Parts: sequence; structure tokens; C-alpha cells
Amino acid sequence: MSNDLNGPVRLGMVGGGQGAFIGAVHRIAARIDGAYQLVAGALSSDPDRAKASGAELGLDPERCYASFQEMAAAEAARADGIEAVAIVTPNHMHAPVAKAFLAAGIHVICDKPLTSTLEAAEELAKAVENSGKLFVLTHNYSGYPMIRQAREMVAAGTLGTLRLVQMEYAQDWLTEDLEDTGNKQAAWRTDPSKSGAGGCIGDIGTHAYQLGCFVSGLTADTVLADLTSFVPGRRVDDNVSVLLRFDGGAKGMLWASQVAPGNENTLTLRVYGDKGGLEWHQENPNQLWYTPFGEPKRLLTRGGAGSTLAAERVTRVPAGHPEGYLEGFATIYREAADAIRAARSGRSAPDGVTYPGIEDGLSGMRFIAACIRSSNEGGAWTRVR
Repeated sequence: MSNDLNGPVRLGMVGGGQGAFIGAVHRIAARIDGAYQLVAGALSSDPDRAKASGAELGLDPERCYASFQEMAAAEAARADGIEAVAIVTPNHMHAPVAKAFLAAGIHVICDKPLTSTLEAAEELAKAVENSGKLFVLTHNYSGYPMIRQAREMVAAGTLGTLRLVQMEYAQDWLTEDLEDTGNKQAAWRTDPSKSGAGGCIGDIGTHAYQLGCFVSGLTADTVLADLTSFVPGRRVDDNVSVLLRFDGGAKGMLWASQVAPGNENTLTLRVYGDKGGLEWHQENPNQLWYTPFGEPKRLLTRGGAGSTLAAERVTRVPAGHPEGYLEGFATIYREAADAIRAARSGRSAPDGVTYPGIEDGLSGMRFIAACIRSSNEGGAWTRVR
């Protein structure tokens, strides 16, 4: 236990070494609010790269580990050992790394999706339950202030009875066979042994799905999916079209693509009820369009007039100064830090603390599995649970 119950969380990291994109994102996010201190790492599966990566970050050489197994055992034995580990490896390594640290009594902050298979996800969920430790999944888009505002508005009944949820996430970076050029990010994301059976559906489709469920509060019952690999020779899907039926009667549509030229990170969410609608675009994240039925469309802005408490508590800078991708990640990290600090003294997390957890991860993996089954069966309606 930390001597200072409100001091920074001692953080370790697995993966995210030299040349890794997402590791740097997580490190920046953890630093933004001063809530963490990175003190240890197993930053690469290559021992030499792991040591070199740790040296670049100024870590104590004795705490730059050659493997995650060594790190979990050594840090658990230290009086000043890490309290939480950030897992930023390819998908197939999430479960074994998380289980090792949970067994060592260390909280886990894990990149999405939860695992590469539903079976591994279910086993991990049991490990989380048995450990009594916190498990946080970094679906960072749920950390945006205007997404928090949208969620609060839906929960308050502002839109009335929900009817439609539309989710889109389009990119173009895999329009060609980039995986055959030596690109590391493309290579593991299109390798089913590392990414899992889902390609686009697991990489970005789960982001869109989680965002739709997070804001609407709805749970998907069945899906009808069409997963396509447009690039010749690609072993996983690169374009996804899904129809959804939610519990309670609402309907949904999800389109995710990594072969849509002209799209960079075009994540869009629309939610419609019988009293009004909301529309949000990730590339303009500080704005939320709200349209009461029969009235003019209204532009709500982060920190502006009409801002709700849910948005204000995760807003860092004044209105008009943009907040975005890194701050969304940082919100998840800050919420996790608040929960970890509370756990130091056996307290519950403060009111309002919200972050995706193991159930969100399981929901995402069940969604991926159901979509794959539906597509393989020619577009049959398939139960998510």
C-alpha cells in the first residue's frame, strides 16, 4: 500500500516499446493528470529491445524486465512494486498478461479488444472475479466529455423512448495490402493468430459498438452481419456491415471499414428517440448536435451553455480550446486512478467515476463472435449472448 493514499499510482507497462504507437499514447494519457508514475516495464518480447526501450524512458535498469512473467513476480515482491499494469500488446497477449498480474495482486488497465477469442475472454473474466482487483478496458472514446453528456441526456429521458442507434467507424489505411510491406501495425492486425478471427470488426468495430451501447444504455440481443475481406489474400475482414436488434425493441446499424478512401478516423454516433436525436463525430469531438423533434437543430459544445455535470467533471480546459483523442484516453486513466486510490484504503470509487471494465470487454467479444457466426452462416440473425 502506498504511504500516501492520494499519491500517484505506481504503474508498469507490458508492450509499447520502441516503434509502438499505442504504448506512447497510453504513457501520455497516464501523465496528463499527474495521477501515475511509470516505474517498470516489460516493453518488448525481445529482451534487448525491452531493455533499450526502458532506458529511453528513463526507467531503472533493474525494473526493465525481459518478460511479463518476470515482471509480475518481481514487482509483486517489492515493497514499492507497481500497483497497476498497462497492457498494450497485440490482442492475443492480453489474456495471459492480465491473468499473470491479477494473480500477483496487481490492478490491470488493458487496451481493447479484451482478448483474441471469446473463450479466453470468459476465462479472463473469471480471473478478474477471483482476484478482487480492478480491471479497466481503455475504450477511450467513452472518455470524451460530449459522449458523457450524450449518455447523461439519454439516461435523463431527453430523447424519449429510443428507437434507432447508428454507429460508423471508417478508415482507409488498409485499402492496400500494407501488411505485406513490413508495416508492423498492419501485420499483427491482419494476422488472425494475433488479432483473433475478427479484423476490422475487432479493431474498430468494437469501438463503435461499445460507444453505441455506452451512450444508449441498450444491450444488443441479435445481429445480422456481413464481414468482407476486399483486399486479395487478406485473412481477416476489412469491411463490416451489421444490423442489430436491441433488448426493448430499438434497432441499430453498424458500419466499420478500413478500406474506405477519404476516411481517416471517421467515428460517428447517432441516437434517435421519439422525442429527439443526438449526433456526434469523433473528428469534431467537442460538439454534440441535439435536435428536439419538430424544433431547430441545436449545437451543444464542450464547456459551453447547456453543458451537463457528466461532461464538466471530465473537462480540463475552457470552452473553445479543443480536447480530443489523448484526453479521452486520459479520462479513462484518471477514472481508474480514482478507483485505485480508493481501493488503497478499502473504499468504493468516488461518485461519478465511470470506466469500461471486464463486462464491457466480454460484451465486445460476444459481439465479435456473433458477427463472425452470422456472416459465416450467410447473414443469419444470431444471438449475441
